[in-house]
Amino acid sequence: MPHSPDEAVLAFLETVHPYDSLPRDEMARVAVSFSRREFSAGEEVYQAGEPLKGLYLVKRGAVEVLDASGMQVSLLGPRNSFGERGLMRDGLAVTTARVIEDSVLLLLPTAEFRRLIAGFPAFDRFFHRGRSAAEARRADLTVQKVGDLMARKPITVAPADSIRLAAEKMRDAHVSSLGIVEEGRFLGIVTTRDMTNKVLAGGIDPESPVSQVMTADPVSLRPDDLGSDILHVMLERRIGHLPVVEDGRLVGMITQTDLTRFQAVSSAQLVRDAATAESVAEMAAVTARIPKLLVQLVGGNNAHEVVTRLITDIADTVTRRLLALAEAELGPAPVPYVWAACGSQGRQEQTGVSDQDNCLIIDDRATDADMGYFARLARFVCDGLDACGYVYCPGDMMATNPRWCARQSTWRGYFDGWIATPDPMAQMLASVMFDLRPIGGQASLYRDLQAETLERAAQNSIFVAHMISNSLKHTPPLGLLRGFATIRSGEHKNHIDMKHNGVVPVTDLGRVYALIGKLEPANTRARLDAAEHAGVISVSGARDLIEAYDLIAQTRLENQARLIRSGRKPDNFLAPYDLSDFERSHLRDAFVVVRTMQSAIGSARGARS
Repeated sequence: MPHSPDEAVLAFLETVHPYDSLPRDEMARVAVSFSRREFSAGEEVYQAGEPLKGLYLVKRGAVEVLDASGMQVSLLGPRNSFGERGLMRDGLAVTTARVIEDSVLLLLPTAEFRRLIAGFPAFDRFFHRGRSAAEARRADLTVQKVGDLMARKPITVAPADSIRLAAEKMRDAHVSSLGIVEEGRFLGIVTTRDMTNKVLAGGIDPESPVSQVMTADPVSLRPDDLGSDILHVMLERRIGHLPVVEDGRLVGMITQTDLTRFQAVSSAQLVRDAATAESVAEMAAVTARIPKLLVQLVGGNNAHEVVTRLITDIADTVTRRLLALAEAELGPAPVPYVWAACGSQGRQEQTGVSDQDNCLIIDDRATDADMGYFARLARFVCDGLDACGYVYCPGDMMATNPRWCARQSTWRGYFDGWIATPDPMAQMLASVMFDLRPIGGQASLYRDLQAETLERAAQNSIFVAHMISNSLKHTPPLGLLRGFATIRSGEHKNHIDMKHNGVVPVTDLGRVYALIGKLEPANTRARLDAAEHAGVISVSGARDLIEAYDLIAQTRLENQARLIRSGRKPDNFLAPYDLSDFERSHLRDAFVVVRTMQSAIGSARGARS
């Protein structure tokens, strides 16, 4: 027979979220489940690594939470819970908890905590930092992996097979394209349009090898690309078939008929309009619609990495279109080059607030006259980007700066110098340039340089130590007593800078992890995933940091969307007390996780030095 609930505990739970969302009879049951524990000042509740007895709730007093190095990461008062991170993982404490004044804690047994998580959505949302497990798993088609959407068994022929055989295979399989494969290696693609335009209209003998009419080395996608990439590539390049290639092997084929299976109509429309624009003014009209798109995407509960990816895709398309218009006006490029973006565009993390950060890496065969051509090309593109709302970089980190419009060998010298002499300026420049991503031109000019640089940088322990130190300069805005450290004066007084004190600390950590592991991704979330898989950080640390980053980045986007809806320009400044108690609590928890990971990498640096 169940005990009668402690009326004092029951009354207390009525004031604590998410218990206040429970039906009355359920709340009474939970009140009975709690046990009362008294602790004296200085007494430990548990140590990191110990099995947890359940979820703790502060009824009276104060508790400090310490990371593995003994640094305080949180100070908790009445109505604050702790211990949930370990309970939701492996049952072991992630931190150490110690009371700092005589306190009364309520302990909810582990089994009861898990029952509430499983049975009550409010608990699931609260302890998963605002997003239920079901919501986290649910994604529309635009965010599914290409590998989950493609045809699993592509129809192929060998390059020496006849055109007639290829046509017969397409007819029998009711497909409009074939892959050309030799000894497992993907060579090209042939479509029904090729049969019409090249064979019938061109008078080619149907018994000729199909290699004569195939499109060699066509643009392709990887299985881990997003479904929205299909839409964007097809619309920008005006093609109807996309092979899916992994490690040189053809693993699937996506056709234009798949477009109806995607829902990213708004972003795809902007990509298409940018790709077909005939002038800078037309492109500026396209980018002026980005704020509305951001509101739609955020309102549709899309994950932050999808929103920023779709917005960045538009910037990429605008950049490539400007390069095409520049070459139409100036003439073809005299030697190969690659236009690369850094900053948020390089990481595919653009929001409603973006300046431009870019550079040109030019083939070493370029003469001085050729360099004059590229200076004019850079001016055309950077001016066009500014007109489209991607304002000039305040630090002049643009291809119009002769320093960042240089031959590949010069760039190699830059990176060598930064690695050899890691002074503060070198650290700043290296941090920016480690986020480079090719946008237009010959991507291999950068990829060769990237591989060499990552190898040399990772082997230089002094450079790595300096990069780690540099990554700790931006700190989460944590104040005492569950509060936030807000800006103290000026236009944004009492606000949090969700860029420099929110996402940037995680971006900096991701860059260091990529350096240590010699990992190629530039995107922050992809870097964290890669760092976990490469063993650079622990599985538990990676999961915590990714969850924290997701919440911080999502909150930043939601704040920008609110500003746009109110008729204001989006920015990165958030008034924390515009949020609910629920939102503030979990945002601060996310900042605590980031601070803990900073402390961990800082301690590791100290151990190595």
